[in-house]
Amino acid sequence: MDTDTRYQRDVLEPARAAGDQPPEDLRVRYALPDPLTPAEVAAAVKQVRQCWRRARGQLKYRKLIDRLEAEHRELAPIFAAAERGDLRPLAERLRDGQERTRSRRAEARARLADAAGMLRMVTPGEVEGIARTAGVSRTELESLAASDRIEIREPDPLPGAAPYAAYRKVRESLEVLGRRHLAHFLFGGRLRGPIRVVDGFAAPGPGGQGLRLDAAAVAATQGEWARRSRDTSTTHADTVLAALRSGADLAELVRFDLVDRLRERLRQRASERALLRHAVEDLGVETEDARRLVFAVLRETAPGGGTAGRLRALLDAGEVYAAAELADAARISAPLEGRDPEEVQVLAAEARHRLDTAVRLREHALAEADPDRAWLLLADALRLVRDLPGALDHQRRLPPRPASAARADVDDAGSDPSVRLSWEPSPSAAGEVVHRVVRRSGRPPRSAADGEPLAGRADDRPPVNVPLYYGVVAVRGEAAAPPAVAGPVVVRPEPREVELLPGDGTVTGRWRCPPEAARVEVLRDGRAVASGREGFQERVPNGVTHHYRIRAVYLDGDDREVATPGVRAAVTPNAPPEPVYELAAEPDPSDPGGLLRVRFARPRHGTPELVLLDRSPPWPRSALVPLEEVRRESRRLPATASGEALVVRPGASGWVLAVTVAEDGAAIGAYHRHVHLPPPGGLVAERRGAYVHVGFDWPPGVAEVELACRIGPADAAAAEREIVTRAAYDTQGGVRVAVPEELPVAVTVAAAGTLDGALVTGPPVTAEVAARVLVHYDVERTGPPWRRSFTVRLSCARPVRISRLVLVRRSGRVMPHRPGDGETLADWEQVAVPGELSVALPRPLGKGAGGPDGAAGGYWLRCFAEDDEIELRDPPVRRLQVTR
Repeated sequence: MDTDTRYQRDVLEPARAAGDQPPEDLRVRYALPDPLTPAEVAAAVKQVRQCWRRARGQLKYRKLIDRLEAEHRELAPIFAAAERGDLRPLAERLRDGQERTRSRRAEARARLADAAGMLRMVTPGEVEGIARTAGVSRTELESLAASDRIEIREPDPLPGAAPYAAYRKVRESLEVLGRRHLAHFLFGGRLRGPIRVVDGFAAPGPGGQGLRLDAAAVAATQGEWARRSRDTSTTHADTVLAALRSGADLAELVRFDLVDRLRERLRQRASERALLRHAVEDLGVETEDARRLVFAVLRETAPGGGTAGRLRALLDAGEVYAAAELADAARISAPLEGRDPEEVQVLAAEARHRLDTAVRLREHALAEADPDRAWLLLADALRLVRDLPGALDHQRRLPPRPASAARADVDDAGSDPSVRLSWEPSPSAAGEVVHRVVRRSGRPPRSAADGEPLAGRADDRPPVNVPLYYGVVAVRGEAAAPPAVAGPVVVRPEPREVELLPGDGTVTGRWRCPPEAARVEVLRDGRAVASGREGFQERVPNGVTHHYRIRAVYLDGDDREVATPGVRAAVTPNAPPEPVYELAAEPDPSDPGGLLRVRFARPRHGTPELVLLDRSPPWPRSALVPLEEVRRESRRLPATASGEALVVRPGASGWVLAVTVAEDGAAIGAYHRHVHLPPPGGLVAERRGAYVHVGFDWPPGVAEVELACRIGPADAAAAEREIVTRAAYDTQGGVRVAVPEELPVAVTVAAAGTLDGALVTGPPVTAEVAARVLVHYDVERTGPPWRRSFTVRLSCARPVRISRLVLVRRSGRVMPHRPGDGETLADWEQVAVPGELSVALPRPLGKGAGGPDGAAGGYWLRCFAEDDEIELRDPPVRRLQVTR
């Protein structure tokens, strides 16, 4: 069964039966998979919408498809989000759809219970109406009715007119005699329980014997009344007995008597419960029969029954022809019965008018040459008169217009060949037109029954090497149009599973030959190659691409060979790749970023490549393995040739393996265990007194670094090395190295790791800190009081020369911290150390200054050396402060 047929059966038909109400559950509406995935949801929605477009060509689905498309526009953002990978809106909408479905089912159940009432009975028409308005399928509603013990049945037919013309007088006599109904008059005290009248009369009598409603019972009752003295009661009894002896069907007469009493109570606005109680308690009818009688009376179109009620029921049911016949028969046979003879006349006139109009439409249809026009005329006639004689049969025999442009194409792309069919559908829009496809070998099919029927638009199992014809037949009702024929087509499968295997100077071919083929032909570059039914092998030059065509050869009806187009394939044979037996790898000194120079002898056959594995190679050296397996287990390293070496950047630790590639195979060669140790970045070394502080950016993926310090000149002793862990570095905020201030220091940092139990380091980075010369000075006041001066004494561990020395004075409580913080008293160039410098007493600081030093108050004196290699050390603070 194809997808369209399955979707129409499972979704569209139930929705159409529910009043063109689409299912609320989107999982059902769009045939969504479980569990939901973005790709499968997008594919299912696309396929279902294509099914909608194809089903819309059928008139019965057009309204439903229009509604589905309208609602899809609101759901489009949900499916767009699902296609992007966000399934949350769709899952939420599915939960809402389930809740709406439950709500709709509950509403339908409540409507069904209201219609059933206390009798727990409904008609099939009521079930269909509730299903259509509540938006559920009739099957689902019938299941709900069964679970709620509600019976679905047609009302029992009730007599519309009295079997006895003078029934009204009989009714009056029974009331005078005090009898509940005719059965009570006949059997009186012999009744021992409730009576049954729906499926035939039955009543229990004395001794458990059933009472029989026949002429003997009437004669016995007549004998009883004959033995009584004559009075008014016997007169009324004679009236009743006259009805019983009139020849009317006694069971029908008794049943009409009961029904008439129920109709009378209904006209008095009695409820269901009151009618049922009246039938059971007052009239003595068995409970189940009472339910059926009350149900039938309540479902009558005209509560009063009679000819008028029957006419209205027939008209409402569309049986206008039967209503016209009833009206004519009633007018001829007897006076019209009913509570309103004028109403009967109106109904009869309506029936005759509708019948006359329908007959004229039928006659026009019989004379119409266009089948579609005739079908529509008959449809109008049947809408007026559903039971119009001959109209429905003639309508079913009106064929639609034929389909056109039938086309059959062989699809040999899959594992098994198939034939794909396409056609233009019948242009007939009147009625429900379906298209049936048949297949026949040897000649075109003449009808829908002339050939093998197919489902859908594909023939998935066509006969092989046989001329095939396909017929597309448009069918409407019982009539079919002439078929639209496609063909002939001949299905001749190509060889399957074609595989060409290159070798060292050889090519081997394998395939699966179709059973119906006579042989397989192999062509290489247009020349035939000797081959068998399932394969071939031939020697060819290495390194050259050879093009092959493998085709199946069949025998036609005249035993002539017919070859298929063939399967094309190309192959390049090569000598087996030679592995790399030895290689050497070392870091590239020109790039501290992790470049690796790999040297090896070039193999004679194949192309060498370098790959990186995160574990030891799983293949033995010199093994030949599929290239696909190597690609799956490793990462190819882009390489740049540099002389006789290949320069690669592994970017991570692992095993650098040399493989030699030829076609789809690879030879496993030597390997090198590589430890990826990136250099630290941003190295900074600063002298802080007797220590040098070292800081850098910790290299990623490295647990420890090696720190080397060389103190003193370059030709001094070897550098001291230590291992620094990441935790120690983070805890101390760097590394502190004790270094004498007068000595230079060179700091080298390199990432460290372990390879085969030995310590290895990555590319190092170096920072140098120059030596600092410490010069001490002191400031002393000298000379006699009338000619005071300041003397600056300089000392150092070795003779040096200061480029520029500045003496600064500053008043107040804060000493100067830089040359610009006060007044420059003296400025010397190229000062030799050790040595002394003098400066005269400074002038007063302000107007009216006084004191032994010529200053108005206390002040500070301090020296500054403007030389990068000199660090000037101050004397004690008390020596720098001058007081009054």
